[in-house]
Amino acid sequence: MLRLLTAGESHGPALIAILEGLPAGLEITQADIDKELQRRRRGHGRGARMAIESDRVRIVSGVRHGKTLGSPVTLMIENRDHQNWLGIMDPELPGEGKEIRRPRPGHADLAGGMKYNHRDFRNVLERSSARETAARVSAGAICRKFLGMFGIRIYSQVVSIGEVVSPTRGQKLTPELHRRADASPVRCPDEQASARMVEAVDRAGKEGESLGGSFEVAADNVPPGLGSYVQFDRRLDSRLAAALMGVPAIKAVEIGEGIEAAAQPGSFVHDQIRYSAADGIFREQNTAGGIEGGVSNGEQVVMRAYMKPIPTLYRPLTSVDIESWQEEKADIERSDTCAVPAASVVGEAVISLVLANELLIKLGGDSVDEVIGNYRNYEGYLKKVWKWKRTLY
Repeated sequence: MLRLLTAGESHGPALIAILEGLPAGLEITQADIDKELQRRRRGHGRGARMAIESDRVRIVSGVRHGKTLGSPVTLMIENRDHQNWLGIMDPELPGEGKEIRRPRPGHADLAGGMKYNHRDFRNVLERSSARETAARVSAGAICRKFLGMFGIRIYSQVVSIGEVVSPTRGQKLTPELHRRADASPVRCPDEQASARMVEAVDRAGKEGESLGGSFEVAADNVPPGLGSYVQFDRRLDSRLAAALMGVPAIKAVEIGEGIEAAAQPGSFVHDQIRYSAADGIFREQNTAGGIEGGVSNGEQVVMRAYMKPIPTLYRPLTSVDIESWQEEKADIERSDTCAVPAASVVGEAVISLVLANELLIKLGGDSVDEVIGNYRNYEGYLKKVWKWKRTLY
């Protein structure tokens, strides 16, 4: 139903996102999108690039008088730093300088160069750069607005940076926890853990190192019935995991308590199904993370993503110069010390894209009014047939 295509290089003129399949009549403004772009820019440990880029979106198509038209929505984010790279990034004239000949371990440089036969690895890093995620955040902001019409809220928190782990890890994500996370320089809602994370990032920066970590993303009020078990690629957990794994530097994803569940007996892991006249059908725990058999079960959808350290180090690792074939230190490209806080915001965006798509697959509809009507019908069915007490819309 929803299709997203992004384009643009890290130091090119702009990033572009084209989002097709949105129903007509969704209210959206530049401010809605810019709010999420600004959240992505923040975070202790970000590099000098974020001091240059203002990250303001321009809505190029698909929206008129503040509402979507049903046609593709095109979003553009200008790269202000492009002015410093005009000759190097010129689409026609050859430019000199800033070539990357010594690939960075852990980056796409060498693998991408071998795949596309690029001898200058800048041709790889310009597109493989995490700068592209700004385009996904802009599209995710629209999907977040769409989900909000149905009471679906997206929250996140950073739960570890380096060896520092927050005591809020595994706690149910709430609006208050999300608000406290946004107030933290590292998006960790626990003040003491947040301070230790800042210290760890500062220490790594002084040592020319980089740090990874992990974050949690949760979606509240997701109705049961999104996703399907009938084909492997329609499973909701499969699609959510793929979306998070598509964020640069994410190397592992779990749904609910997936890792700990592997070491526990089934009687401790599986969420028992209960019923009362007051609450209807419900669960007392949510180890499954709101998904069973690839289908949402009505509980909070919870995911955890693990991010490796940024591969550009200011004390570079050993690499090979592909001109001389001699071992040398890897090239250095301007980078962050830690980008886990920003990655958590990107995580919210890509999860919003998946859930908005799944909601439209389930309900259908070419206009917001039609989708809302279909949603109310589905809610009525759940209450009548399945004793569902919670209000979805």
